[in-house]
Amino acid sequence: MNTWRNASLAVTAVAVLALTTACGQEQGTTTNGAPVGAAAAAGDDYGSDAYGSDAAAKTDATAAGQLAVWDSKELGEVVTDSEGFTLYRFDKDTASPPKSNCEGDCEKAWPVVSAEGAKAPAGVDPALLGEVARADGTKQLTIAGWPMYRYAQDESPGDANGQGVGGTWFASAPDGKKAAPADDVTVADLPGLSVRKDPQLGDIIVDSKGMTVYRFKKDSAWPMKSACTGACLDKWPVVAPVDKNDTEGIIEKGFVTFDRPDGIKQQSIDCWPVYTFAGDKKPGDTNGQGVGGTWYAVSPQAKLVGAPK
Repeated sequence: MNTWRNASLAVTAVAVLALTTACGQEQGTTTNGAPVGAAAAAGDDYGSDAYGSDAAAKTDATAAGQLAVWDSKELGEVVTDSEGFTLYRFDKDTASPPKSNCEGDCEKAWPVVSAEGAKAPAGVDPALLGEVARADGTKQLTIAGWPMYRYAQDESPGDANGQGVGGTWFASAPDGKKAAPADDVTVADLPGLSVRKDPQLGDIIVDSKGMTVYRFKKDSAWPMKSACTGACLDKWPVVAPVDKNDTEGIIEKGFVTFDRPDGIKQQSIDCWPVYTFAGDKKPGDTNGQGVGGTWYAVSPQAKLVGAPK
């Protein structure tokens, strides 16, 4: 019994020491698929109703044919197939090496686009087009390595009802990235946490969706503690844990997961718990800045941006 107790105490001591080091006294401180074609002149991952109400009728792969580019005011440049339907990419797929992770019922909601007859849109490098072999033998079209799909609930050419479904499905730009307006905040392929230069606030941290990240002045870094609980979290959702390797330009010291008393896991930066704001509706919004004199955007060094001294 004493041996077990001593071992347990030793493990606890190591855990406390690790957290102290991270948040204690020292703080402050593509590959494409095989080439094809030639140049020419808020639900789940699959859909809001799981697989799309009309999905069953569209399980066969559709031929890509002559691709085109549609310039959408909301989405920017979007690739369409020969019939004018929007092409999508899936965040859970991989581009290097090209691999599709949409199978079975997923294919009913997101019909595969085959590489048959695929030709690059005018002005787009044909080398970006490729193909990946699926388990059933279908050769699926890839753009910059990303497998391409339609969405079963797009009923007409030009529809883009699949944009943002499940937070993992996005219309494809001609270069295979997520479509995004050229004059808007770019959210295509952002890391889990990165830095954006705001015209008023300067360099601030944003999440993978381009949403501004905030700190609460009533929180503390050591001991790590959040004063935002209950209904407060409805307005200020926590930033979920992010892999340290999935960040860019931010301080790495004190980059640890905070296990909140309510059971929610929250990311901290320099040991400060961080949040987003429900009042921010689109990337680039900073509506949470200065709210109540206690909420402020976060600098790359995890400092409060624009807070009174």
